[in-house]
Amino acid sequence: MPAPAHLDPRLLRAFVTVAEELHFTRAAMRLYVAQQALSRDVRRLERELGSELFVRTTRQVTLTPDGERLLPYARRALAAQDDLLAAAGRTRPLLVDLNSPGLATGRRVLHRARELGPGHELMARYESGLTWAAGELTAGRLDASFGRFAGLPAVLKAGLDQQPVRYEPMAVILPEGHRLAALAEVPLDALAGEAVYAGAGNPRTPEWTDLAGLLFEGRGIDVAPPVPLAVGDEEFQRIMARTGHPVLAVVDFPPLPSMVLRPLVDPVPLSPVSLVWRKGLIHPALEGLRRAASDMAAEEGWLCRPANGWVSDSDLDVMSSP
Repeated sequence: MPAPAHLDPRLLRAFVTVAEELHFTRAAMRLYVAQQALSRDVRRLERELGSELFVRTTRQVTLTPDGERLLPYARRALAAQDDLLAAAGRTRPLLVDLNSPGLATGRRVLHRARELGPGHELMARYESGLTWAAGELTAGRLDASFGRFAGLPAVLKAGLDQQPVRYEPMAVILPEGHRLAALAEVPLDALAGEAVYAGAGNPRTPEWTDLAGLLFEGRGIDVAPPVPLAVGDEEFQRIMARTGHPVLAVVDFPPLPSMVLRPLVDPVPLSPVSLVWRKGLIHPALEGLRRAASDMAAEEGWLCRPANGWVSDSDLDVMSSP
């Protein structure tokens, strides 16, 4: 492979992104460019190097041997450029997934991180669940997210790092006319005989459904069957009103019309929240985000478990890690 005197970093980034996605459309979406422009940049890089980097067919894109040899060097060159830009105070935004707009933990950490590093741009995203966000993290379309790390498949965990942030007390959302709605707090065993909605069938949130199964086991509580996937508060409320099922939530879940939120007690079930990011990620705002999470956990006592708190064994292992 002949070596040109100079390579445009933009062309290298186009090559690396296509190599990671093995799909020009997805790579173009990730880079926020038109697919035609991305293809043009890859072709230009191939001309400058005098070598084909991809085998393109109507069904798939694969790396050539020259492409495979170039990939680790291109990644190192781009990482060095990112470090240089960061040292000069110029870098891309850090993309931080907060799951959904109404959840408080990630949002509060993000706000603190912005206060700690006003010169850095941290952009919020909303991917609904950590399982879905984890795939976006490993693909490079997100930089950080929040959620239950123990509930991720091992193949996703392998590419991620995590920092425990909070044991978030759990709650139940009830229709106003439900038999338990008049209670200020709902004992967990009072839900015996109920089918409680916990996102079953939602491909974005299986870690939440798994946590519900662990919590309900042996208590006579069922996980409610899947329902049509609702997008937005209005649709979610409509579907839940139609089923009449209680909904498993956390105490900071935003209010919904005609429904009430009640903390769960005896025991207090705890939803473990970690800050999760892609292994090897280098970004000046990431350290600020981690510091914000640590500071808030200490100030708010987020990692202190109440004496009557419930945590699954698998979550306890993760949250006890340094």
